[in-house]
Amino acid sequence: MNEKTVNLLLVTLITTVNLLLAFIISGFVIWSVGEDPWFALKTMLYGAFGYDEGIGYTLYYTTNFIFTGLAFAIAFHCRLFNIGAEGQAYIGGLGVGLICLWLEDLPFAVILPTAIAASALFGAVWGAIPGYLQAKRGSHVVITTIMFNFIASVLMVYLLVNILIKPGQMSPETREFGENGWLPQMHELFGWIGIQITPTPLNLSLFWAFISAFFVWRYIWHTRWGFEMRTVGANESAAIYAGINVDRNIIIAMSLAG
Repeated sequence: MNEKTVNLLLVTLITTVNLLLAFIISGFVIWSVGEDPWFALKTMLYGAFGYDEGIGYTLYYTTNFIFTGLAFAIAFHCRLFNIGAEGQAYIGGLGVGLICLWLEDLPFAVILPTAIAASALFGAVWGAIPGYLQAKRGSHVVITTIMFNFIASVLMVYLLVNILIKPGQMSPETREFGENGWLPQMHELFGWIGIQITPTPLNLSLFWAFISAFFVWRYIWHTRWGFEMRTVGANESAAIYAGINVDRNIIIAMSLAG
């Protein structure tokens, strides 16, 4: 049995054990309050996968978790525990929002790539700051990213309440984006090719999440930069001996995670 097969089996086993433990512990908690854990399990599985609308909503919320997982995975390969995905998502979303509000009269083909670029730039800058503090000042990335989550949250509240709020309303939200800034929903995309599916919020971002996952995999495992990053994560002393710039890789890892 080759090494790749063994690693795949180990990943499958660990995932299965984690799921079983989650079900067992959750079931015990539900049973301890006098409810039927089997009924709760069936309800949960049916709600997530039992009908078309449920599947659509499951994939819709999964999209956010894919991006969050990628943000953690990139940094983790450099032995960095990026706990700041929440704050990075806030700031990346701020970049998207500003572009959609500012360029709302332009075509979708212009707004989409510009919004993606702005989101990447905002998130990268926000992630690079804890990376720099870790590399140059020795400030542990776990502590700084947790702090940056709170800073991002407060910053978003301030912007929504005082600057970006729609005039004449109390709700802390911006005005609605122009239709040119809306992502096509999945039922609309399938409708264009004659396939009818149940309308849900699931949209084009799911495809972008899969594409991002592919590029992250290629970067980490099939590029020189990914090798350097993994080397720093595996053995920092060996990386220095091999001439790899550790500080630069830490900052790059956190920037990419952002």
